[in-house]
Amino acid sequence: MSDVNNEALEQAPIKLVMNQLPAADVPFESPLHHVELAKIAEHGEFQGGVVFRELSLGLLTLRCRPDVEQAANIESILGLALPTVPLTSVSSADGELTILWISPDEWLLQVPQDKAFELEARFFAEVSGHVSLVNVSGGNTVFELSGDEVVNVLKKSTPIDFHDSEFPVGKVVSSVFAKSGATIFRTAEQSYQLIVRRSFADYLWLWLQDASKEYGLTVKC
Repeated sequence: MSDVNNEALEQAPIKLVMNQLPAADVPFESPLHHVELAKIAEHGEFQGGVVFRELSLGLLTLRCRPDVEQAANIESILGLALPTVPLTSVSSADGELTILWISPDEWLLQVPQDKAFELEARFFAEVSGHVSLVNVSGGNTVFELSGDEVVNVLKKSTPIDFHDSEFPVGKVVSSVFAKSGATIFRTAEQSYQLIVRRSFADYLWLWLQDASKEYGLTVKC
């Protein structure tokens, strides 16, 4: 490269863009949009003891090892303290925010889909120090499984012990599920969430249909 070009490069301004946020109005499309779950639910094509629903949630992965000041700052933004007991979760009184413990320095935040961008922007504006918040909504989806036979279907799919004494309401685990993986979150006595990668959504939808055959599967939206 010539000296002239080198001089031009040295004088050219350099701008680093960090924590650039996506547009808030980017439309969301379910990985199962081709299945047309709403039509299945409307026409009652499937009926049975297991209920399937895909949830529209914003998901953000938070990673940090907060000191006292940072933990207080994060709590002031979320309105909840981060759960520190392994495999547990906490939820806000209005149900709009749920925080799942994933590992000693990682949490998954669940919010209404239209609130994810707002929360992400506030974090970047107000939290300093060694912390990472990544919006992973587009790379994942959330299945809800419920009903009288839900545990029997789960037992076909993962080696996790679902006895009440081992898997109470509010517990969170990440494990192999069928031939992929999932974060499994018990939300009520007969209700569980499966947080799965978008690329496995179609496969797991087919798997769950097959695993539910003997009990019947109802689709809701």
